[in-house]
Amino acid sequence: MIRVTQLKLPLGHPPEALKTALLKRLRLPAAALKSFSVFKRAHDARNKQAISYIYTLDAEVADEAVLLARFARDSDVRPAPDMAYKFVAKAPAQIKRPLVIGAGPCGLFAALVLAQMGFAPIILERGKPVRERTKDTWGLWRRGQLNPESNVQFGEGGAGTFSDGKLYSQIKDPRHLGRKVLEEFVKAGAPEEILTEAHPHIGTFRLVTMVEAMRATIESLGGEYRFNAKVTDLLLENHAIKAVKLESGEEILSDHVVMAVGHSARDMFQILLERGVALEAKPFSMGFRIEHPQSLIDKARFGRSVPELGAADYKLVHHARNGRSVYSFCMCPGGTVVAATSEENRVVTNGMSQYSRNERNANAGIVVGITPEDYGPYDRKAPGETGVLAGVALQRHWESAAFIAGGRDYRAPTQRVGDFLAGRASTALGSVVPSYRPGVTPTDLSTCLPDYAIAAIREAIPAFGRQINGYDMEDAVLTGVETRISCPIRVPRGDDLQSTNTRGLYPAGEGAGYAGGILSAGVDGIKVAEAVAFDIVKR
Repeated sequence: MIRVTQLKLPLGHPPEALKTALLKRLRLPAAALKSFSVFKRAHDARNKQAISYIYTLDAEVADEAVLLARFARDSDVRPAPDMAYKFVAKAPAQIKRPLVIGAGPCGLFAALVLAQMGFAPIILERGKPVRERTKDTWGLWRRGQLNPESNVQFGEGGAGTFSDGKLYSQIKDPRHLGRKVLEEFVKAGAPEEILTEAHPHIGTFRLVTMVEAMRATIESLGGEYRFNAKVTDLLLENHAIKAVKLESGEEILSDHVVMAVGHSARDMFQILLERGVALEAKPFSMGFRIEHPQSLIDKARFGRSVPELGAADYKLVHHARNGRSVYSFCMCPGGTVVAATSEENRVVTNGMSQYSRNERNANAGIVVGITPEDYGPYDRKAPGETGVLAGVALQRHWESAAFIAGGRDYRAPTQRVGDFLAGRASTALGSVVPSYRPGVTPTDLSTCLPDYAIAAIREAIPAFGRQINGYDMEDAVLTGVETRISCPIRVPRGDDLQSTNTRGLYPAGEGAGYAGGILSAGVDGIKVAEAVAFDIVKR
């Protein structure tokens, strides 16, 4: 099998044009092409008058070795890699079952791969099954009623369930573990196009049914789910994990614990600190959500609405004069801004899209880089807010400020871009209607982030307007705050993926500082599952 990249065809080309273009590219007669398939498809909209598709194809040809020799100096024609996933171990007859804390994307794939290898994991999820969790999440969005244990952050499926469902990443993936993630999603009900689109997404509604299907698979293979099972302590002996303790008082014995708790499990970070597990502060980002008419983004990116391509997205970055980087994050075409707090009396925003991406507004995080050097003023010398966890205190400070600025019932503070750039409070909104629920309060967002972040964003938005015409339109709206982009701590681990000072504890995914999104979290879950299996087998 050979792989051919950078094969360009115009938008709207007939299906048969793909085979014709492949034969022309390889300079082959039709009889020499046994079969071919699309591996990946992207689009190129740099020339808005001639938008094109860019294909990567896998082909089976006669005399493959001769053809590869002919194209030896052509990097766009090469052998197709073997991307089939191969299990690294098989469970012995007698084992102490591994535990997986957290049922987000990382925990889900750690549990799935462990179950597929016969290790019968026990999954401990502090929240509820995904459909019950969805009802609780809507309770916050519709009625301003927060359940601290069942919300956008906590519950089956993790934070990625209420997002755009993006399934692409820039991580290095030499073993093609991302392909394993996508293939398992397709088995669970995702559209097959996620295997071929360069920037695939699923959307919340489909993720719900997929998460349920994957749970059923894990259970059929001997895995066990425990919902409403909040871990409140780790029981260690000689710097090794021996058991976990649940809020109910129950203790579950295990020598192998995957900690896939997500970036918002702040109480778990405190437990790790108290038990002496190695932790370190790391950078993260904070900012606002910005909303524009989706039609404005479509016109800027494509020159017009292009149904074949769906709603347009963007990715922007600006290096401000004060040394801060400002960038767009988790851009949600045709989506909504959602309430994403997991703690009472705090406001957190996030973005979400359904598979159709057909809502009126486009939204994205406009966020500023924060470093551990910025944590100092928030190191309050109180439990959970000192030293390495001071970044959590910083997040909480600005989430509380947003709650106060929003006014009540988890309403979020919002501001017209024109007012924000002019440094005046908004008293009313314009043509862009904020999508955040349970509602917004026009105000002055400068009270909701540090001065250096406000200054950097004020500089960045006009710069972005020079890249996307209309981006700095006066009636675009900013809604605050977005603080849960990533975790402000990392749990260091060694080459064996165990904690550097606590044997048997496997920090994993976003909450441990090793992923940033659904796909990378799933990949990290697979890696950690393999490490657990290796360690069990060698014993």
